[in-house]
Amino acid sequence: MSIANSIRAQIPPIHQEGYPFIGGFALASLILFWLWAPLGWIGVVLTIWCALFFRDPVRTTPVREGLVVAPADGRVSMVQPVVPPAELGLGDKPLMRISIFMSVFNCHVNRSPVAGRIERIAYRPGKFINAELDKASEDNERNSLVIATPAGRIGVIQIAGLVARRIVSFVREGESLAAGQRFGLIRFGSRLDVFLPDGAKPLVAVGQTAVAGETVLADFQMGDGGRVYRTD
Repeated sequence: MSIANSIRAQIPPIHQEGYPFIGGFALASLILFWLWAPLGWIGVVLTIWCALFFRDPVRTTPVREGLVVAPADGRVSMVQPVVPPAELGLGDKPLMRISIFMSVFNCHVNRSPVAGRIERIAYRPGKFINAELDKASEDNERNSLVIATPAGRIGVIQIAGLVARRIVSFVREGESLAAGQRFGLIRFGSRLDVFLPDGAKPLVAVGQTAVAGETVLADFQMGDGGRVYRTD
């Protein structure tokens, strides 16, 4: 393999949602170079950051029935029982919620935590406070999915953050998802909440780093009989 091909293999692909933003940053950099070269170099750094933000790397997902994988890259910020939002239709009793906070340096392509059918999608406009705060679950803009699986119904919520201004969804109600399949994206900093069915126990802890489509958040079978992996 040539050096050029080797370098190219190390660069993750960019999601198509990012091209307009990367192009905008690049154009602004050219204008800044024309005004004053040091400003142009700052623009170049920001353009590279924008490209990294919209990266969409290949992931290898464990696909054995019963596994719940992380829907986002980031830090596990909360693991606790919470009453799910009413729009999910998951009842008024506390369910185990795992929250993953995505900084502006994380990959922001979101992946389905389980294989199943999308039973419900509910979008709710809101504020843009810091997504690490617990009240962001109620106050911020969010897009919620309920995925029906043999093990129960899983709630997944995309929550916009302090910098985020747009939640993008790639799916519709009634569609079937594979575990690890891309279902959406949030622009520029945000959070993902996963609500597990009653009785499910999390396998992650606060502070742990999660990788979308790869990190196992929970296992309904709890007796690992072997895992099969799919690369996408």
